[in-house]
Amino acid sequence: MDQMHQNPHDRLARLLASDMEQVDQVIRARMASENAPRIPEVTAHLVGAGGKRLRPLLTLAAARLCGYQGGFHVHLAATVEFIHTATLLHDDVVDESEQRRGRPTANLLWDNKSSVLVGDYLFARSFQLMVETGSLRVLDILANASATIAEGEVLQLTAARNLATDESVYLKVVRGKTAALFAAATEVGGVIANASPAVVAALAAYGDALGVSFQIADDLLDYEGNATQTGKNVGDDFREGKLTLPLIKAIAQADASERAFWQRVIESGDQKPGDLEQALEILARHGALQATRADALHWAGVARSALDALPDTDLRALLGELSDYVVARLV
Repeated sequence: MDQMHQNPHDRLARLLASDMEQVDQVIRARMASENAPRIPEVTAHLVGAGGKRLRPLLTLAAARLCGYQGGFHVHLAATVEFIHTATLLHDDVVDESEQRRGRPTANLLWDNKSSVLVGDYLFARSFQLMVETGSLRVLDILANASATIAEGEVLQLTAARNLATDESVYLKVVRGKTAALFAAATEVGGVIANASPAVVAALAAYGDALGVSFQIADDLLDYEGNATQTGKNVGDDFREGKLTLPLIKAIAQADASERAFWQRVIESGDQKPGDLEQALEILARHGALQATRADALHWAGVARSALDALPDTDLRALLGELSDYVVARLV
């Protein structure tokens, strides 16, 4: 494909292909285990399923944008990918998911115990990689992000099936479980390059807003996406009783009969054939999907604006295009 016709993510991956190959080498080496062969089996299944590797690409891009000349950006990108992969393994157990990136989940192919323990192993590996950079500040940022991710997941668990969950709680969940790692991924790229505090703060702000936009878009795609493109079944969040932004917006405007419907299908988990279709009708009636799309676009704009504090380069422009591309799939 001609580079001018590639999407921003693919162009970023092409630009950073050499660094990304080094990241892949580190990932393959560090996910090995002589004593427990199931660890590389489970990890290879998830890593081999593909995925956009967006988070490690952001670390590499931030380091390059700040003129970094060393090699620890590769360690940090691998760290970010290990943290992300560990959370996916744990999430699929918590959510009882059966499909990830269009393939059966690890917990379905092996078992929940294997998924949890291999996830723990990858978290441990990620901390080993962090330490090797010799930067206490990097360790602080990524350790805090790991704790924030777990906190966000627990908050989501407690907010699930609770119709009182509002947009402020939803944003806390998203900032925890998704945006925290995006922000850390970009922030550590600047830190390892010894960028100025203003630049590091701008990178973190970009990652945070990009992560929020990304998650809102992902939640919207659950209701109007193509399963063959997204790798997940349409309506999975609905069936799991997750109160994502489209539902929260519709519930806030619900009349008595609609609220009774939401109480049955979400709070009580009593779902019947045709309920997803009825939910989609209610979402359409209140313009909930359009309003959710507008929020995703807003956060993409926040991400793009954060880049104004960074050096004016082609790479910065590409990161700006990337923030638009995150929600372009919603059009």
